[in-house]
Amino acid sequence: MMQRALAWRFAKPCVFLLALLPLAYLLFALLQDALGANPAEALLRGTGLWTLRMLCVLLLVTPLRESMGWVGLARFRRMLGLFVFFYALLHFVAYAWLDQSGQWEDILLDIPKRPFILVGLLALVLLLPLALTSFNAAIRQMGAARWRSLHRAVYLIALLAILHFFWMRSGKRNFDQVALYAAIIGVLLAWRLRRRFMRRAARPGTSP
Repeated sequence: MMQRALAWRFAKPCVFLLALLPLAYLLFALLQDALGANPAEALLRGTGLWTLRMLCVLLLVTPLRESMGWVGLARFRRMLGLFVFFYALLHFVAYAWLDQSGQWEDILLDIPKRPFILVGLLALVLLLPLALTSFNAAIRQMGAARWRSLHRAVYLIALLAILHFFWMRSGKRNFDQVALYAAIIGVLLAWRLRRRFMRRAARPGTSP
């Protein structure tokens, strides 16, 4: 038991470093002029894709923990959730700074013209309270039940992220990656719905 606890403790900094590797790669490629003819677009697309990937990893934690019995995985959820917010924020900064040159008037005018930006911004806004309450002090202040209810917003955020990706790719009619991530998130959300239904059905006095 002691060895297992130590292994989980050392695993956390390893996961932290692994989650930073995509950013390190993008920065290294930028410095090496290896992001292609349009580095700004590559950074925008790269941070967006890694936001989606982090979301998928975050949603995978609970199914793996319950199906494989890896209880220690629970201690990675909040850190992974913060990395989702981190990459989503980088994605927005890449859009605001590289695509719109930091011109906030242009950004405000651009949002209504392109619905996928509005949806992406809404997902980022919903992520903000989750990031701000991803600490033990917030759980104690809010109470565990209210904290869990708030953090269920991650499911809506995942759907908004897929919609954002779909609308963004609709102009080029390139939906291969959209379908892949939509399928992954769909399976992970369906697993949760099934688990919730089974738990309700198992309660005494509940009809099957």
